[in-house]
Amino acid sequence: MTIPADGIGMHLYTMRDVLAEDYPGTLKRLAGIGYRTVGVSGRFDHSAEEIRGFADDAGLRIVLEHVGYARMADNWAGALADVQTLGAQWIVVPSIPAEQRSIEGFRTAAAALTEAGKAARDAGLKLLFHNHGHDFNEVDGTVLYDILLDVDPELLGFELDLYWAVDGGHDPAKLFQEHPGRFPALHVKDMAADGSWEDVGAGNLDFGAMFEHAASGGVEQYLVEHDKPTDSWASAERSYRGLTEV
Repeated sequence: MTIPADGIGMHLYTMRDVLAEDYPGTLKRLAGIGYRTVGVSGRFDHSAEEIRGFADDAGLRIVLEHVGYARMADNWAGALADVQTLGAQWIVVPSIPAEQRSIEGFRTAAAALTEAGKAARDAGLKLLFHNHGHDFNEVDGTVLYDILLDVDPELLGFELDLYWAVDGGHDPAKLFQEHPGRFPALHVKDMAADGSWEDVGAGNLDFGAMFEHAASGGVEQYLVEHDKPTDSWASAERSYRGLTEV
């Protein structure tokens, strides 16, 4: 498949070392590589207004921001307002606290996400949840992630991290087919032979097979991510090429 150019983005966690040194310059260089969109993860002492300005100057569109779980109970309205300022369409909760990795804990999270999703909807945004491998743990016959999938689709979507889904024993293509329209954004992250992170296209994950069903999953944004690149720029360039060649 050919991914639309405006669907290829960078999740900025990948670039955190260079962002800390030069946020606006980093965005301009990403645009020069070919990226069209970004997901914000960390402000580095910049305001939402400043980051929006940096992105506009670079010709990049901000599509989402990661906002910590605790923020849902601490000025969530302010978090929503910031995402609106960024010009993004999605606000993403990146993880559930470790102490809640139980059936009851995930039910509590599902209730909190439901209420946060209502507020996001009222603000003209959509709430998404980003997964890690442990979110697919099975407890007493229940897959924890399934508890979140039971939340009203109008109130909660998902930013599916492909690496962590596979690490958790699940097939993204199957998730796309079984839960249509729930996955508007992806973290496209590859897996090395030893199970560590790899640049997109240089690892073992079969993105072509996954993306064959991306339309069913409602995928709009393919955001590159690498958790620990040895060279952020080499990784960004290699992953961009890898994603355009899927």
